[in-house]
Amino acid sequence: MKWISGLTCCAIVACCAWASATFAATTVDFYFPEAPPLTMANQGDEHGIVGDIALKAIALAGYSPNIVSPPWPRAQREVSTGKNMLIAPLSRTQSREDNFTWIAPVMTMDRTFFSLDQRVESFDEAKKTFKLIAVGIGSAQETRLREEGFPASQIYPLKIGENPAQMLLKGRVDAWFNGVPETRYIWKQLSDRPLVMSRVVMTANLYLACSKTCDPHMVDRLQAAIDTLQANGTADKVEAGYLKDLPEW
Repeated sequence: MKWISGLTCCAIVACCAWASATFAATTVDFYFPEAPPLTMANQGDEHGIVGDIALKAIALAGYSPNIVSPPWPRAQREVSTGKNMLIAPLSRTQSREDNFTWIAPVMTMDRTFFSLDQRVESFDEAKKTFKLIAVGIGSAQETRLREEGFPASQIYPLKIGENPAQMLLKGRVDAWFNGVPETRYIWKQLSDRPLVMSRVVMTANLYLACSKTCDPHMVDRLQAAIDTLQANGTADKVEAGYLKDLPEW
């Protein structure tokens, strides 16, 4: 009987091990830039508004994320040509539309021009007012400036993060075209000097997206997870937590 019990225990252990391996969360690569407060790859347990919400959705959907944070243009290339890779925060633009599987919007973001001393009301006025405009390289903002007819000589693409803000603070550029929450967050870390914020000229959703070749089952599960986090108030709480105490201009 002891021998039989031993075999039974071994069988149970083997069965549990098999079940654990079978039902272990599938690991998925999740690409995002260091673009606080939207996404943060190097801030410990804090991964930004979009980062935190997306990570919660990934876990809720039953997946395990492998965080990857290469330069933003390369991240977009690798995800778009890969398979079952996730990326955020990504705005839907004409040039990106057919390169990704768009899972769900995570938040909405306003974008405008920031300068040390001048306010504009439109893209046309900005084109006439600012000689050199900093913008995140590979961003939807850079794409929008080019679509609006800004010449290459007027656009200064820089690595996403605090680099454009540093250039503005040093007087190396005349303006920074960027998202409002990101600018408020970054500027607070750099200077007490108030920025002049122009009228909002661009508003777009920030999406969690997947490779063009993406498992439909994973897409459905992630869509449902994001819907749940938005419906139960989790997404709003995450966003409010990052935006509190930021300066208003």
